[in-house]
Amino acid sequence: MQRNARQINSTAITRATLLRTLGVGAALCLSGGIAGAQEAAPQVEETVVIKAKALKEAERAKERLKNVAGTASVVNNAEVERGRAQNAEDVLAYQPGVFAAATSGTGANKISIRGSGLNSFYQGYSLGIKYLFDGLPITGPGGTQEDFLTLTGVDYTEILNGANAFAYSALSLGGAINFVTHTGRSAPGNSISVEAGSFGYRKYQASTGGVSSSGDTDYYLQYTHNQRDGFQRNSPNSGEDYIFNLGHKFNDRLETRLVIRHRGEELRNGSTLTLAQLEADPRNSTSTASARRKKGTTLVTSRTTLTLDDKSKLELGFAYNDYPLDNGWIYSDQPGIWRSKDFTTSLRYLRTGDTLFGKLSDTTVSFSDTRLLDGDVTGYNQVNGVRTSERQYTKYSGSRDTVLSVSNALHLNEQTTLSSGLSLIEIGRNVRIERSTLPASALPFPRAVEYTDRSLAPRLGLLYQATPTLQVFGNVSRSVDPPVTWQMASTGVSYVRPLRPQKANTAEIGLRASSENHDGSVTLYRSYVSDELLTSIASPAVGATPALVANTNASKTIHQGIEAALTSKLWKNNSGDRLSYRQAYTFNDFYYRNDQRYGQNELPSLPRHVYQGELLFQQAGGFYSGVNVRAMSGYYVDYANTWRAPSAVIWGAKFGYEEPGKKWKAYLDFRNIGDKHYAAAANTTDNARGLDTPNFYPGDGFSIYSGVTYRF
Repeated sequence: MQRNARQINSTAITRATLLRTLGVGAALCLSGGIAGAQEAAPQVEETVVIKAKALKEAERAKERLKNVAGTASVVNNAEVERGRAQNAEDVLAYQPGVFAAATSGTGANKISIRGSGLNSFYQGYSLGIKYLFDGLPITGPGGTQEDFLTLTGVDYTEILNGANAFAYSALSLGGAINFVTHTGRSAPGNSISVEAGSFGYRKYQASTGGVSSSGDTDYYLQYTHNQRDGFQRNSPNSGEDYIFNLGHKFNDRLETRLVIRHRGEELRNGSTLTLAQLEADPRNSTSTASARRKKGTTLVTSRTTLTLDDKSKLELGFAYNDYPLDNGWIYSDQPGIWRSKDFTTSLRYLRTGDTLFGKLSDTTVSFSDTRLLDGDVTGYNQVNGVRTSERQYTKYSGSRDTVLSVSNALHLNEQTTLSSGLSLIEIGRNVRIERSTLPASALPFPRAVEYTDRSLAPRLGLLYQATPTLQVFGNVSRSVDPPVTWQMASTGVSYVRPLRPQKANTAEIGLRASSENHDGSVTLYRSYVSDELLTSIASPAVGATPALVANTNASKTIHQGIEAALTSKLWKNNSGDRLSYRQAYTFNDFYYRNDQRYGQNELPSLPRHVYQGELLFQQAGGFYSGVNVRAMSGYYVDYANTWRAPSAVIWGAKFGYEEPGKKWKAYLDFRNIGDKHYAAAANTTDNARGLDTPNFYPGDGFSIYSGVTYRF
């Protein structure tokens, strides 16, 4: 131990001292972000030994995120697994600023943070957010395919809204979501689980994990099979996951980890309905249903950490992501085969404990490069499920996203930290239609676009510890969202749209407060967005040429809102029984800034108000029960603001038992108790002209799910 070491009771530890003791990552302070599950600790004059149980990784992550000068949160997946945990809607519930909805309970998720990827929802891709597994991205120049968003084998999930994800080289308006995989240390032993429920839901899972006798090596393996007949008729889906996680510590200075994920799936998504159809029979599905098939997505990530000395360390990461897609293999008369192979190189140098202007200073330099090694899409003509001829072939290989960042945390005093950062992002897009049988277009767009765009993205934040239980924070930042390759061209038209990156300047201010019985936060933000990537009028009608509705750069827009969350311990007795209530509220206010066509109309596709709450009783012996609610206001589905999705209030309840020794557990989860007919999500159109058009995805009706897990 270092000199002047002392022992104190954990209840007397201040938050700042606890953070230092747990090893707060340098990059956390540097830019208000986080730098992964294990980060170098700032150098301090004394070491504090805590007489308490060591915190789990999810709890450590929550403590680290308290150094972020903005909205950031952690989801412990063990808490989600007290009920059904099948998709992103299940896992991302109760998170401020986040909207997540699964259409008909499938893996087709609409996910948005602060209005990111506002109306891009194609039952296969998620836009406007950088997704990572174990700190390495699955998001590339081709966007993020959704097959890994089942969140299988995940220990905990980090959500960093907006530029608060700076430390992950994430510069998107929506920020980043990082899924941290179970290891042999977080999930030792063997486990099997079986789940079943309404609409043919089945899920089977087996895992094993452990640590070698020397303690230097840990391993984790998991297999999962999921299946569902579907809420809407003729909308089944199924998939299988394989996960392998191996970590090894060579010595006190060098350690490495290898994670392999593989998933295959088939998904048939129910068709969109009119409101009248949804109210009459939400299980209806017309002939316009869509489908996707993934014969196998493979993600391989490797991260090696070298501790250079007491003040610095180096992290080297690699990721290979092979994500093929057979889109529309049934139903469609124009299916497409999409092939994408990304390779990411990540390098991070962390330096802590230096002095700048007489103040303690921590610095991080990071580099991230994701390249589309091989990407293309082949469109076919199809008759009765048989592909008859090639329609068009488009190539994307060579596109890339590269980010170089420098960030610093200057500790002005015991209470105040000034974080600053500057990123250089270089976007390369190479999109070319090499073969096409489509007629030439009269629009002034080329058949190939290749460009390199360079932008600077600064960030400045201030975190003030007003009292041991109250933090005040604020930051200003710039975000850059490059267009994904297929937004520029795929198989539908014979030209390439030369889309520009979307950029925004954002300011946010907020506070975090905690007490013995309450823990909450509230943030206000405002983003000035230029060239927002939306699906709207790309070219107006001219003579006999109809208007073109497509992906395009919009005029200037505003995204602003409120993100609030509060968890309260309402009651506890001497036996350890307790009653708690958690809640989250998000206010979305997105609109045009004097657009020539739409004026100051609201941007469609997301509710202005979203509220979620859960009242949970937990008995010391392991039994628990709770009731929950999700309320969404109505919202427009067209840019002309003539037709709205209705508001909805959805109630649920769950019951379960977790053996105190954690050997086995079981749950019973009731969803949509009132059997409410509602729209889980909606497509977006230019002008509905006040007519009830088929743009609505029905949410699940009344349903029951149950599961049992046994550990040995």
